[in-house]
Amino acid sequence: MTFCAENETGEEFPFSIEETGRTVCEKVLEAEQCPYEAAVNLLLTDGEGIRELNRQYRDTDRVTDVLSFPGLTFAKAGVFEISPEQEADCFDPDTGELLLGDICICVERMKEQATDYGHSLKREFAFLVAHSMFHLCGYDHMEEQEARMMEQKQENILAELGITRD
Repeated sequence: MTFCAENETGEEFPFSIEETGRTVCEKVLEAEQCPYEAAVNLLLTDGEGIRELNRQYRDTDRVTDVLSFPGLTFAKAGVFEISPEQEADCFDPDTGELLLGDICICVERMKEQATDYGHSLKREFAFLVAHSMFHLCGYDHMEEQEARMMEQKQENILAELGITRD
């Protein structure tokens, strides 16, 4: 797996963004039985940065905690069926990796939510990465049943990694 993390905020964390992010991404892909090696990009930004991305790509003028930009369109969530016609757009021609997508996290919101929920910054970061990864795998939470399933999947991943609400 290729996992590229960029921290444009310059903030330092009491854990490795790269190591934790990669581990969560790999665990989600394993749980979803992704048959491909994949590439995921992560950007840590500030409130204004994520607001601009939200405005530019979602036509929503507000700060949010995380944005997901999937590289694929799924007919069914978690089913990695790619037609031969789609292959050129879905795989890196140099590495052969599936271009799964991009994750953008607002560091300010991540810190606020860790405090609000009473858990560690690492746990909040891992939760946001897992949440976004499930979006990159085609899941959504627009309907109550979808939201419950996605929440359970996220919690399972964090529990398996031992990243609990401490």
